[in-house]
Amino acid sequence: MLMDRDQFDALVADEASAERYLLRHCWENHQRFCPRCKSRKNYRLKSGRRRCARCRYTFHDFSGRWINNCNLTSRDWLQVMRLFAEEATARQVSRELGLSYNTAYKAVNTLRFAILARALDAKQLLGEQSCLGLTLSGRMLKDRPGLCGKVETPVFGIMDRREWVFVDLVPGFDAETILHFQLNFQMSVVRQGNVAYTDRYQRYDTLICCLGNSAAADYIKTSRRGVSIDTAPEGFWSYAGQRLLKYHGVTPQRFPLYLKELEFRYNSRTKDLLPLLATAVCDFVPEFS
Repeated sequence: MLMDRDQFDALVADEASAERYLLRHCWENHQRFCPRCKSRKNYRLKSGRRRCARCRYTFHDFSGRWINNCNLTSRDWLQVMRLFAEEATARQVSRELGLSYNTAYKAVNTLRFAILARALDAKQLLGEQSCLGLTLSGRMLKDRPGLCGKVETPVFGIMDRREWVFVDLVPGFDAETILHFQLNFQMSVVRQGNVAYTDRYQRYDTLICCLGNSAAADYIKTSRRGVSIDTAPEGFWSYAGQRLLKYHGVTPQRFPLYLKELEFRYNSRTKDLLPLLATAVCDFVPEFS
């Protein structure tokens, strides 16, 4: 869902109205505090910025937040969010808004990262200690080898309860695990391009991973017998299955961004996405250690 187009056009009529909308998602009751030490004692400088009276940190309204990435105006950010809510690609965002492709890609990726950072299992997926090796550098996603087992093709379990879905990292599993289950326990597996998913496993309706250049990738084939999640007439898989086909060039380390985006979209499918995206992108960038 997305707000009425007339309402949206009023929001982006000028930079001031767009900025006011975003600031409501930054400061509760307009109470500004220092992003560094959280002190509420600060004063405005002639430049329009603020300075903390306690630690002397100079900041502006978007300092330390995802929205401070990309150097976009407030109007541009709202337009990017609208197009993202409509599932536009970075290339479509670039064309429609007249942005360079790199800027559009960076903005869309920032939204995905902001969504992932709000997930219940964000600490498992981010930071230098993560098995995925996803770290924040300059508020952007960087791929580094994981430090706890170096799981190169992480596996996720999907629990679909129709009203909501949860996508959960399965620690210690990788593509070789799925191959092992298929060869030795006759677990049914379906492969669609670079993505493989399985029949039910314990509490999960399916296990799923992005194969990438895994050694097991050449050996994992679609089983003759289908998997149970494909037969559900409604639910997360009927929503996400076709969308996953678009992710041809995604690496295993970046795959969590897309899975968590689908989880977010499905769980918010009856809500207006714009304020939810605004809340996410106006969050402070977390510190994961």
